[in-house]
Amino acid sequence: GTPQRHGPAYNRGPQAYGPVLLARRHLHQDADPSERVLVPMRWGLVPAWFKEDNPSKMQYSTFNCRSDTMMEKLSYRGPLVKGRRCVVLADGFYEWQQRNGEKQPYFIYFPQTKQEMSDMKEEEGNEEEEWKGKKLLTMAGIFDCWQPPSGGDPLYTYTIITVNASKAISFIHNRMPAILDGDEAIRKWLDFAEVPTQEAVKLIQPTEHITFYPVSTLVSNSRNDTPECLAPIELGLKQETKASASSKMMLDWLKNKSPKKQEDDLPRWSSQFIQAATPKRTSANVMHQWLKKEEGESPAKRPKI
Repeated sequence: GTPQRHGPAYNRGPQAYGPVLLARRHLHQDADPSERVLVPMRWGLVPAWFKEDNPSKMQYSTFNCRSDTMMEKLSYRGPLVKGRRCVVLADGFYEWQQRNGEKQPYFIYFPQTKQEMSDMKEEEGNEEEEWKGKKLLTMAGIFDCWQPPSGGDPLYTYTIITVNASKAISFIHNRMPAILDGDEAIRKWLDFAEVPTQEAVKLIQPTEHITFYPVSTLVSNSRNDTPECLAPIELGLKQETKASASSKMMLDWLKNKSPKKQEDDLPRWSSQFIQAATPKRTSANVMHQWLKKEEGESPAKRPKI
């Protein structure tokens, strides 16, 4: 399929294309190790050694890669040893909790810290307009490049590394994506030229620095790709009576924190590079600022994608 450019995606599923950050040196050997580039890649790793003429003939799933076995499995070990490390970008991820024989989905994301919010206000130069959007979620991934045996364009694909869930979300699911928390972790993970594999894999661990809320089961069908997928819901009273202690804590949190559900008040965040009328700062703006900052201010150094 044709790569989808960074358009709206509220419910991106396996096999879809999404924006992935990697060191520019993978594409241009003379690039500075700190230079980064955004590349659309397909989710679901197709190893370079795959011999069939069609990647859909692969017999096993490579959307997620377990951190505890990634150095043993050929599909992941190969690209890891070659330094093919990337950062998969999203506003958050969905996870399903098995509950009374049903699956309740949750949206899990990075909250803004007070410090980050005040930094952004200063940068905007507007004291009154505070950006309450989500911080871009940066997940550790591995990518590979597969060449069709019969010729044609190479296929770039990725997998998201998973770890044991942190305490905060273990009641929802026992696994979570490996999230790179902070610029330093992102720098080390991407800098394959300076940071060897053995050192980079130490960055792969659960983080407690995330938050979540329940969402509608609309999201359980990947054909539903609308902003409603992200809208918080309140869990029904019937479920509340059976809720565990951790669920009760979360329900209390929702009562105090969740936005009012009138249509106009729906939270205006965006998933993976979506334009939103307000606030001004969307994930895309933050990402562009960040790329600009990382590459130095010289426009000549900025890669054309």
